[in-house]
Amino acid sequence: MQTSTKQIGLFAGFALLMAATRYHHFGSAVVLPDASLAVFLLAGFFLARQQLPALAAFVFLLLEAGGIDYYAIVIKGVSGWCVSPAYWFLIPTYGVMFGAGRWFAPRVQNSLKSAVEFSLVAWLASSVAFFISNTSFYLLSGKFTDINALQYVERVAQYYQPYISSSLMYLAIAAGLYALTHNLKQPAEVTH
Repeated sequence: MQTSTKQIGLFAGFALLMAATRYHHFGSAVVLPDASLAVFLLAGFFLARQQLPALAAFVFLLLEAGGIDYYAIVIKGVSGWCVSPAYWFLIPTYGVMFGAGRWFAPRVQNSLKSAVEFSLVAWLASSVAFFISNTSFYLLSGKFTDINALQYVERVAQYYQPYISSSLMYLAIAAGLYALTHNLKQPAEVTH
C-alpha cells in the first residue's frame, strides 16, 4: 500500500507547523505557541496507518524537532537552559503523543461521541507528556539539586495549564476542521 498524496500533504503541513512554532513554548501576542505535541498526535492519527511510514514519520519529526532546537540555540542564540541529559526524554514524550494518535485512529467514528473521546485522549496524552518531560527534567537535568520533589512540583505546576493548553488548542482546531470535512453524524434518537 502506498502513501497517498493527501498523507504527504498533511505530513508537510505538520512539519511546517512545527517549524513555524517551535521557537516559543507558550507563545505571545505576536507568536503562536509551540505546536510540537499536537503535531506528533496528529501525525500519529493521520499518517500512522502502516508500520514503516509511521516509523519514518515519527523519526523525521523527532529529527526536525532536534534540528530546530539546535538551530535556535546554536545559531539564533536562544537559551539552552532546558537542554540536559533529560532532553532525550522528549523521545518518549513525543512517543506518547504519536502513539495516542495512532491508537485512536482506527477507533474514530464520525460522531460527536468520538469527538468527545478524542478530546479525552488528547488531554490524557498531553498530561502524560507533561509528566514525562518534567519528571525527567527534575531527575536528570542536574539543575534542582537544592530542592525536593514536592518543591519542584509546586514550582512546575504553574506550567501545566499553558503546556497542555497550546496542544489542546491546536488539536481542537484540527478536530473542528476534521468535523467540517467529514460530516459528523448526530446520535440516533431513541424512540419508544
